[in-house]
Amino acid sequence: MTEHPWWRQAVVYQVYPRSFADSDGDGVGDLTGVRQHLGHIRDLGVDAVWLSPVYRSPMADAGYDISDYQDIDPTFGSLEDMDALLAEAHRLGLRVLMDFVPNHTSDQHAWFRESRSSRDNPKRDWYIWRDEPNNWRAALNAGSAWTWDEQTEQYYLHLFLPQQPDLNWRNPDVVEAMHDVLRFWLDRGVDGFRIDVAHCVGKDPEFADDQRCAAGEPLSDFNDQPYSHEVLRGIRKLVDSYPGDRVLVGEVNIRSTRRVAKYYGANDELHMSFNFPPLDAPWDPVVFRMCVREVEKELGTVAAWPTWVLSNHDNERHRTRYGGSMRRTRAAAVMLLTLRGTPFLYQGEELGLANAVITPESQVDPGGRDGARAPLPWLAAPPHGWDGKTPWLPFPPDAETLSAQRANDEPGSILQLYRRLISERRRSEALRVGDWTELPSPPEVLAYRRRAGDDTRIVAINFADHPQQFEVDGRWQVTIASEPDGEGEPFTGRLGAEQAVLLEPSR
Repeated sequence: MTEHPWWRQAVVYQVYPRSFADSDGDGVGDLTGVRQHLGHIRDLGVDAVWLSPVYRSPMADAGYDISDYQDIDPTFGSLEDMDALLAEAHRLGLRVLMDFVPNHTSDQHAWFRESRSSRDNPKRDWYIWRDEPNNWRAALNAGSAWTWDEQTEQYYLHLFLPQQPDLNWRNPDVVEAMHDVLRFWLDRGVDGFRIDVAHCVGKDPEFADDQRCAAGEPLSDFNDQPYSHEVLRGIRKLVDSYPGDRVLVGEVNIRSTRRVAKYYGANDELHMSFNFPPLDAPWDPVVFRMCVREVEKELGTVAAWPTWVLSNHDNERHRTRYGGSMRRTRAAAVMLLTLRGTPFLYQGEELGLANAVITPESQVDPGGRDGARAPLPWLAAPPHGWDGKTPWLPFPPDAETLSAQRANDEPGSILQLYRRLISERRRSEALRVGDWTELPSPPEVLAYRRRAGDDTRIVAINFADHPQQFEVDGRWQVTIASEPDGEGEPFTGRLGAEQAVLLEPSR
C-alpha cells in the first residue's frame, strides 16, 4: 500500500474562534471555549482544526489586521491558552493549523509605525510607498488601494482596508522577520498554516495600471505575479525543515483552476490550495459537474492534490445558497466527503446551519460577511450555551432545533450523517486516496466511482426535485444515503428527490 501524507487523507474543520464557544461570558468566543469543545470536533471524526486568526489585532478586519504576530489578542485569551489548546488537541489526536497572514499587517503594528514615522526610517522599505498612486483598487469596498500619509507625504499600498498596509516581500529583512513568525509557531507545535491571500504577496514591480481595476475590480481578485511563487518556495523550505509533515494550505482566490495549480509549484510551494468555485456555486448539476471535471483535469495534470469546501467565514453558508433546503444540504455532505481531495468543513455546517439574518444595526464586518459568522448554538435552550453578555452577532435561524445538543441526540440528524460519512471515509482507501472517474448518468445526476486497489465505491447525487433512475453495472448496496431510504439494502437504481447515495459492492 502506498504511503500517503496525513493531509491527503484528512478531513479539516475550520474554527472561527470569535463565534465557536465563549468561556468567560463576554459574548465573544475564545481559545478556552474552543478547547472546552474539542470533544465535539473529535467525535465528528475529523483529523485537523484550522483556527482563523487569534493574533493581537485592532480588529478592523476581524483579526486579519495583525499588530503582533507572536502574541494572542486578549479577546481570545493568552499564549498560555493557545499552548493549552495545542496540547489538548494533540492529546485528542487532532492537528492544529493556524492562519498565517503574510500580505499585510495592521497599521498599528510596530513595524508600520516605524515605517511611517519618516522617509529615512530603517523600516520605511518594509512597506510599499510611492509618490503617485496607480489605479489599483482595494477589496472590501475600500476604494483606491493607496492611502495618503500626511506625515511623510507619500502613499502606502493596501490591497484591503487602509488599516491593512501591505508588506514589501522584496525586502530581505521582511522575509526574515516573517520567517521568524513561522518559526515561533512551529516551535510551539503548530502543525501547519492556512496562508491568507497567498497570491497577493508578489506585486507588479512596474506598478502598471490595470484595466480590470479601472472597471472597479479589486487587484486581489486577479493579482498573479511570479514573485509570489518565490515567496512561497521560501516558506515551504522553512516548513519542510521541521519534523512531522507540517502542511501549507493556500488561499489563492483566483477563479482559474489552471492558474491556481501553479501555486503548488514543483512540489515546493503549497501542499494544497483552496478550490473556490464550489463556494459560489448554487445547487446545480451542470455547475458542479464542470467544476469537478476542471479540478480533475487541471490539478491531475500536475499531480496536485485537490481540496473541497462549500462554506467558510468569507462566504454565504451553502445551505443558504441552496435556497435553505436541508435536503440539498444533506446531499451536499455526501458529495463533499466523497470527492477526490481533502475536504474542509466550516464550523456549523455539520449542524445544517444557514446564514444568520443581519440587520444594519447588528452588522459588524465592513465586507458584509457577518451572516456566516454567527455564533454556534451548543444547547437547545436560549442562550444556547452562550451565558453572560449577548453574543456579538445574532444566532442563525432555528438555533434551538439545530443546536449541537439536539443533533447529538437525534439519530437521523445531519450531524450524525457527517459522522457516518467521515467514519466511512476512514474505513475506505478508495474514498480517502482513490482515483475518480465520472460515470454516465442522467443530466440532473452527478455520479462517479472512487477506486483504490480492491476497494471500489460509487456515489450518485440527484440534483432534481423529483426521483431519478440511475443505472449502474453490477450488484451494489446502499452504504449511506442522505435521505436514509434504502440504507443497507441492495441499490435498485432509484434516487429519491435531491438524494445522494454512497454505494459499495454487495457482499
